[in-house]
Amino acid sequence: MPAILRWLLRLGPTNPIAVRIVQGGSRRTRHLYIRTGYLALLITVLMWSLLVEASGGQLSYRALAAAGATSFAYTAYLQIILICVIAPVFMAGAIAQEANPRTWDILLTTPLSGAQIVLGNLFGRLFFILALLFASLPLFAVTQYFGGAPGRTIFASYAIAACAAVLVAAIAIMLSVSRLAGRRAVFSFYVAVISYLAVTWAIDLWMRPMYGGVTPLTAVNPFLALESLLSPASYPRPETIELVGRPALERLWMGSPALAWCIASGALSVLMMAASTLAVRHMGAVAQIDWRKKLRFGSSIERIRPARRVWQNPVAWREAASRRGTLPKVAARWSFIGAGALWGIGLVAFFHSGALGGDAFRFALLATVWAETAVIAFVAMNMAGSAVSREREDGTLDLLLITPITASQYVGGKLRGLISYLAPLLAVPVGTIALASLYVLAGGLGRPDGVLVNVPLGTGTVDVPVVLPVGAIVAPLTIVPFVAFCVMVGLQWSIKSKGTISAVIATLGIVSVVAGIMGLCGWKAGETIPLVGPALACLNPATALFSIVRPEYGVTETLQMGPEHVRGSLIVGSLIAAGVYAAIVYGMHASMVRTFDMTVRRLAGTK
Repeated sequence: MPAILRWLLRLGPTNPIAVRIVQGGSRRTRHLYIRTGYLALLITVLMWSLLVEASGGQLSYRALAAAGATSFAYTAYLQIILICVIAPVFMAGAIAQEANPRTWDILLTTPLSGAQIVLGNLFGRLFFILALLFASLPLFAVTQYFGGAPGRTIFASYAIAACAAVLVAAIAIMLSVSRLAGRRAVFSFYVAVISYLAVTWAIDLWMRPMYGGVTPLTAVNPFLALESLLSPASYPRPETIELVGRPALERLWMGSPALAWCIASGALSVLMMAASTLAVRHMGAVAQIDWRKKLRFGSSIERIRPARRVWQNPVAWREAASRRGTLPKVAARWSFIGAGALWGIGLVAFFHSGALGGDAFRFALLATVWAETAVIAFVAMNMAGSAVSREREDGTLDLLLITPITASQYVGGKLRGLISYLAPLLAVPVGTIALASLYVLAGGLGRPDGVLVNVPLGTGTVDVPVVLPVGAIVAPLTIVPFVAFCVMVGLQWSIKSKGTISAVIATLGIVSVVAGIMGLCGWKAGETIPLVGPALACLNPATALFSIVRPEYGVTETLQMGPEHVRGSLIVGSLIAAGVYAAIVYGMHASMVRTFDMTVRRLAGTK
């Protein structure tokens, strides 16, 4: 065998690290469930869309082709969503690996080169993602029988999804090699990936009217790149003649955003892998320096602290105080609060000055409060999911079990401490909606164009406020109890799970399913069911906020009856939603207290 071929095989297929990861992951039941659920969901969506789009007695070839194209588009979007959601889950092990420094110490004493260590981790974990991706290829082949979906487009969609998976994997490996993140940063990595996709999509949506289609952000988001490929009519690219004479990079970026995404993400992945390869054997010495203590960020071995006044429940005080005990945590928390407050005030100020029109203000306001609420919910699930499992891993929980602290004090203290920490964060979206609502209630403080916008409703139009003033009441009654529910679910799984990662992932899955079901049901109910619909929409903060900002779409039938009916229905619905979530939190608390000793002592000592 040629030496160059043997060297390439050692980097990839026969790499001992890659072989170990693939063999170990192939035996895990969780991976089996993920693969099965992934394919089952794609099959269900494809079959459903084909049956719906191709329904009817007699269909022409044109109708069959249109049904095939639509079904392919639905499945392609779902596939890239699942890849972006699942990829961070599979790469979580790469980030968590550095949480145990001995793992790296052992790897660095082996004869493996830096390239073998880095690429072995990359290929081993990327194998499962790419296997999921290409396992669905036979499903897309079915759409070829109907026509409407060219083979070139199918393979281009696979290339976009594969490049997205490779980029996520490369970022995770770089974080692992640099040792800048620990086991508790897995969820932050997940939130960062999802937030990046959401923010770039929202900005692109705002920029589309200015560009008439594809924008400069299209090539930096896989969803937008796929949309430009599948929807050339509604999301057009510039004509070839418009790009003549422009720089080659601009012609590629705007004229072929899908290709530009693949090239840019691939090049960035290669650069990160090269940097990781060069740095992997130098990070061990650097990691021995306690830079956190030198920079006054707080040291993990520091044991001397000034005396502090403790709350009546010491667990609640410790949970709230430990979350803001170091400079990075304080900076991150108050940066979010300060930036969110300034952004909310700025939106209202720009609208008041006329720099923002009514539609632009509503879009920016809704995107802002949605994003802020989602970030707070993710932070709540991350902290709650690691609240107990973290103490189990470091041995603190074993010490707490021999103290007089009761199960009720412990669980209730965790809940109170986390909510106390999150309270200033919750004030950002709630305060933004309240500020906009009070501004509308004050008549816009003499704004020349007023605070009403003309929107379509039924067969005519109607004037509605840019924000319903009732939002100042509805927002806190829906957002705060929902976050408390997220915290309680996280605490439950943190008590039941051995590790932090499994607890956080389980919490995310359950909350996503519950919120998704209630959101979809509330969205449709609010639009089509008078009076009762808006009340059901309040069960999910996202649909409640949508009904406040865009009532012509969120509460269509009720709005036709009159704005007073919308106001009353939303208030009653928010009160019911708060009561429902409070009852769920109380019931979960009682159940956790009842089974606390059995569950915790069964897992005591495990890490």
